[in-house]
Amino acid sequence: QVQLVESGGGSLQAGGSLRLSCAASGRTFSNYVMGWFRQAPGKEREFVAAISWSGDSTYYADSVKGRFTYSRDNAKNTVYLKMNSLKPEDTAVYYCAAVEGWGRLPSLPIEYHYWGQGTQVTVSS
Repeated sequence: QVQLVESGGGSLQAGGSLRLSCAASGRTFSNYVMGWFRQAPGKEREFVAAISWSGDSTYYADSVKGRFTYSRDNAKNTVYLKMNSLKPEDTAVYYCAAVEGWGRLPSLPIEYHYWGQGTQVTVSS
């Protein structure tokens, strides 16, 4: 069992930056692929980014590529999503997700086994 807790969300104006954190409790955290998803009201849950267990591979959705940066600190069992140049369309609940033992970086919600409760990001124009 893995528990994930997101933090760092908030409200800000377009062009601003936030850093989201996801703290994981689990004995094999370092073996997990970690993903970020987001979901706006009335929309499907959308892939944002994924990072390998080693931290040497990342994969970003086109909508955030060049603006968001994903990193992980296995010693702290924590991953970070730095979000720059935020846009109103980035407004959503952001979810941390995890899956164990994958050699690739999944991008579909059904490919992830564990989910956090989400943290709200609101970007005003």
